[in-house]
Amino acid sequence: MIAKISSGKDTAGLIRYLFDTKKAKDHTDPHLVASWDGFAPDPGRSDDFAIAKKLLVADLDLRVKQARQLGRAPERHVWHCSIRAAPEDRTLSDEEWADITRRIITATGIAPDGDPDGCRWVAVRHAPDHIHIAATKVRGDLRTARHWNDYLTADRELATIEKEYGLFQVTRGDRTAAKRPTRAEQEKARRQGQDKPARERLRTIVRTAVAATTSTEEFIRLLSHTDGMLVEVVYFPSGDVRGYKVASKDTTTADNEPVWFSGSELAPDLSFPKIRERLESTAPQSSGRPDRHWASPWHQAAASAERIPRHLDQADGEAAQAHLAAFGEVLDVLPFLAPHALRPRLQEAAAAFERATRSRVQAEHHHARALRGAVRALLREPAPRDGTALTMFLDAVILVAIAAARWHQLRHHDQQVAAAHQTLLHLQAAYDQAAAAPLAALAQRRPPQQTVDRHIHHIRRAVPDHAEHIIEDPAFDALTSALTEAEAAGHDPERLLQQAADQRALDDAHHPARVLTWRIQRLSTRPVPSARARAAQARSTAQRSSAPLHPAATALPPQSTQDRRR
Repeated sequence: MIAKISSGKDTAGLIRYLFDTKKAKDHTDPHLVASWDGFAPDPGRSDDFAIAKKLLVADLDLRVKQARQLGRAPERHVWHCSIRAAPEDRTLSDEEWADITRRIITATGIAPDGDPDGCRWVAVRHAPDHIHIAATKVRGDLRTARHWNDYLTADRELATIEKEYGLFQVTRGDRTAAKRPTRAEQEKARRQGQDKPARERLRTIVRTAVAATTSTEEFIRLLSHTDGMLVEVVYFPSGDVRGYKVASKDTTTADNEPVWFSGSELAPDLSFPKIRERLESTAPQSSGRPDRHWASPWHQAAASAERIPRHLDQADGEAAQAHLAAFGEVLDVLPFLAPHALRPRLQEAAAAFERATRSRVQAEHHHARALRGAVRALLREPAPRDGTALTMFLDAVILVAIAAARWHQLRHHDQQVAAAHQTLLHLQAAYDQAAAAPLAALAQRRPPQQTVDRHIHHIRRAVPDHAEHIIEDPAFDALTSALTEAEAAGHDPERLLQQAADQRALDDAHHPARVLTWRIQRLSTRPVPSARARAAQARSTAQRSSAPLHPAATALPPQSTQDRRR
C-alpha cells in the first residue's frame, strides 16, 4: 500500500472532487466508509446529494471557523491522504478500509485513538482499490493537530497493515532516494520528444562530472562547458562558493526562463557541500599515474573493483558505503569508455545503481581513494579495441553488484537491494555482448592437446567439485588458452585456478569456464610472486580456512536467482 499526503485550503473543493462521477471517470459509487463519529452525512448515499454535501463540508469546517474567529486557524487547514492498494492485492471490503483508515489517522496524529478532541475526518471510497481521507486540522480544543512526519508514520503503519492483511509488501526506502520528476515535468518531456525529464538528464550529467573531476573548481568548469547546459554558481558574501544551480537549455518556463535545479534538488549527494566533501576526501596523494605493476589502467581498475566485496564483508559500514558510492562513479563513466553497442545497457546499469549508492550509513569517502583514482585513470585511456580489458572489467564489476545487493540486504535497505539486482541484469547483458569476440579469439589460440590434458589435471586438483562442468563448458578452449599464456608468463596454473575459485564460489555459475577465464586473465597480469611470497600465501590460505567465519558472512540470506553468474 502507498500513501500520498497533502494539505489544502478548500474543504468544499476536496469533497466535491471525491464525490464527482462526471469529470473523474474512474470514480464509481463514491461513498463514506468511516467518519470521525460514525454519523457524518454521506452524499453518496443521500437522496439529496447537494444538501448532504453541503452539510458534510459544514460539519468538517465547524472547528476551523471557530478557530478563525480567534485568529488561530491554520492557513492550509485541509489534510488529504490517499491510500492505494497494490494491483496484486485482493479487493478489500468497506469494513477493512474503515479499519485501515482509523489506524492511519491514529498513527499520524490527526485523530489519536481515545482522544475526544481529535480532528474531524471522513474516508471516501470511490474506486475498488483506494480510499481518500479528508480531514480538517483543527482539534476540538481549537489547537492545530500535531502531525509532523505524517508520511513516515503512515508508511510505517501501512507496512504493518500489509503483513497483517496478507497484502503485497511494498519495497520501502529510507528517505535517501533522489526526488522523482513531477507529473508536469514528465508531461513536458513527452511533449518535447525527450526520453527523460530535464531533472533526470541533469542528474546524470552532474553525477558523471563528479566522477570525472578531482576538485570543485574542475567540477564547475566541466559543467560550464557541457553542451546544452546552463550553470549558475551561488556565492557567500565572503566570495566563497555556496552552491550551484543547473538548467537544461531545452527546458524553459512559459515565460521562456530556464528551469533551475540546485544540486540537492537533483539528489541528496549532489549538493555542493556533499560534492566538496567527496572530492576533498578522495583527492589523489600521488601523481595519479597507474601503478607500474599493472599493464594498463584497466587492470588497475579491475583490481580495485575486485577488492570491493572484501571491503563490504567488513564491519566498517562507513568504509563500505564509501566504496559503494565510488563504484557508482565507476558505472557513471563506463558508458563513455565502452563501444557504442554496449552503451545503452551500461547507461541503464548506471541509472539503476544510482539508488544503491546512498543509504543512511554515512560514507567516509577517503576509504575509496584508490578506486576513484582508478576511475580517473580509465578516463585517460580508453579500453583496447580487442575488448578483452573491458570484458575482464565487466566480470569484476558484476561481482561488485552481487556483493552490493547482499550488503544492502543484510541491512534491510529494500530499495537499494532492488536497484542492485536491476543493475546486475543490465551488467550481465552487457557482459554477454562484450565477451563473445574476446572469447572466440582466445579459443582460436587453443594449445596442443598435451597442454590441454595437463590443464585438465590442474583443474581437477584445484576445483574438483566443478571440474567436469568446467571441461564441458563451451568456453573451455578459451580457459586453456588463458592458462597457457599465464604459465608462459611464469605463473603456476593450478595456483591461479585456486585463487580464481576462491574469489567467489562457482556453485551458481552457469558458465564456470568463462568465469575462470577472466579471473585467470586478471590474476596473470600481476607480477609473478617469489618463492617466499608463495609460501606466505600458502600460510595465509591455511589460516583463513581454519578461522571462524565473520558474523556477517554467516548471516547472509539465501542468494536470489537474479544473483546467479554467467
